[in-house]
Amino acid sequence: MKSSAIQVTVSRIASLTPVIKEFTLTPIGLTTGTPTGTTLPGFSPGSHIQIELPTPTRTLKNAYSLLSDPADLSCYRIAVRLQEGSRGGSRYLHEAVKEGDTLHITPPANLFAPSSMAQHHILIAGGIGITPFMAYRAEMQRQGISHELHYAYTGGLTHAYVEPLLQVASGLVSTYDSTRGERLDIEQILSGQPLGAQVYICGPERLLQAVQQTAHALGWSEGRVHWEAFAAPEPGQPFHVYLAKQDKTLAVSADESLLEALEAARIEHPNLCRGGVCGQCAAPYLSGQVEHRDSYLPPSDQSHLLMPCVSRGACDSTLVLDL
Repeated sequence: MKSSAIQVTVSRIASLTPVIKEFTLTPIGLTTGTPTGTTLPGFSPGSHIQIELPTPTRTLKNAYSLLSDPADLSCYRIAVRLQEGSRGGSRYLHEAVKEGDTLHITPPANLFAPSSMAQHHILIAGGIGITPFMAYRAEMQRQGISHELHYAYTGGLTHAYVEPLLQVASGLVSTYDSTRGERLDIEQILSGQPLGAQVYICGPERLLQAVQQTAHALGWSEGRVHWEAFAAPEPGQPFHVYLAKQDKTLAVSADESLLEALEAARIEHPNLCRGGVCGQCAAPYLSGQVEHRDSYLPPSDQSHLLMPCVSRGACDSTLVLDL
């Protein structure tokens, strides 16, 4: 990672469900709760960090939402779900990382901050997507900000924060356990909300699309709908990329992103989300077939720009980047 990387100690690991573990990260040499004055950089609700994960096959950089209270900078807390199709990131954290280990992280960045213009905040979470809303709730309760939370999960599997949320009376919390047949009725939640209300979604793609489509059908403007989804780049066919300004050709493997190939070649490229939603890594290309997988670029820009964190080239041609 760059020189701005922060070294942290994994001071605590808690198994919350069979597939979700919570990791507490503290500055090197600091034990959580020890009043040494050592703190981590400040962050706002909705922030995430990237963690460098030296897996056996390659070093990954995965983004995770901060779920801890923004007022407590003695530690960062993240929760990680073990993904069945993991390329190694979640599996590495679940199986290889132990308490006392040292990790390298980036300073917090925020692509999912609550809007200061909203008069009421509607938070909709699916499974592990609850994590950014834990920080939201801590801050909103402290400031007395109007909000409601809807938390859909699978009991016995992704129910990680149901109990602590229900123990807090401030703010409306509704839970939906799929094993009990409980259904999150998006239309009912969004119907009748005041014009000053804004909705935030974090969870699987099908939940994001369902809320976006329902909000659109009900006449909600795009500016009132906010969403976040961290996902590892999907695998594809291997391809080659030629860097025109550097006269260098790189091979990108089937389970590697173009961004990761650039980083493996020690070519620094700006990025934040690593999931095709923020636009930070947009790169110009000169020729080649591109499979655009991002959720950021409009069609008019896709003729000359791509997002190397998720986009791929065709296996039977060389993609030429203006880098």
